[in-house]
Amino acid sequence: MSKPIKRDFGDRTIPAWVTGRGGESFTDITYEVADGIAKITINRPKVRNAFRPQTIIELKSAFDLARDNSEVGVIILTGKGDEAFCSGGDISVRGDDGYLGEDSLSQQGVGRLNVLDLQVQIRRTPKPVVAMIAGWAIGGGHVLHVVCDLSIAADNAKFGQTGPMVGSFDGGYGSGLLAASVGQKKAREIWFMTRQYDAQEALSMGLVNTVVPLKELEAETVSWCREMLQNSPMALRLIKASMNAADDGLA
Repeated sequence: MSKPIKRDFGDRTIPAWVTGRGGESFTDITYEVADGIAKITINRPKVRNAFRPQTIIELKSAFDLARDNSEVGVIILTGKGDEAFCSGGDISVRGDDGYLGEDSLSQQGVGRLNVLDLQVQIRRTPKPVVAMIAGWAIGGGHVLHVVCDLSIAADNAKFGQTGPMVGSFDGGYGSGLLAASVGQKKAREIWFMTRQYDAQEALSMGLVNTVVPLKELEAETVSWCREMLQNSPMALRLIKASMNAADDGLA
């Protein structure tokens, strides 16, 4: 008779994060690693961690770094501070056809929607990606947590889609994957009504995995990451790919 596998629940001690190799030059985000975990933080708290083209470029680079680091097994995506995970695109740099950066194309008025590329990248990163959510996860920021593999919310988290209020929408993961997560009727309510939902409402509809007090958010997220690190990286990679296969055409 085989013996049961002895497992430990993840240690809740917050690690001593250090800047990851290659992340020293980032301005809009921070990239830190410790204990087999990478933590990617949108670092624009003055605008509730809204993203601009430069933010997305740096996020994509950070996910590349985490993917290619053999010592990293799990990735955390979060926002700086307690007020917001991410509030979507920075409307102060919104152009007619996307968001304007500081590159030559942007100076000619050509906008970017490179957040769509980031969504695909998160889905196809061969390691679990955990959204650590405090405060607002709204609009494009809401879609960012939807495309993550797991979502852990603080009790002050707020969720919702605001696009239809300003003639905007997400015809990819933000709608199709949301419907797969919470059901067609609830997803349509979220988009058609543009309501906002608190953390407990999000938990009850299956939008997040768990809700914890704000002061325990990082410890709980790290604990989940450490528990996953006890499993086979190859198994996690293939399970993620299998679960995502049905939705690959949504991007």
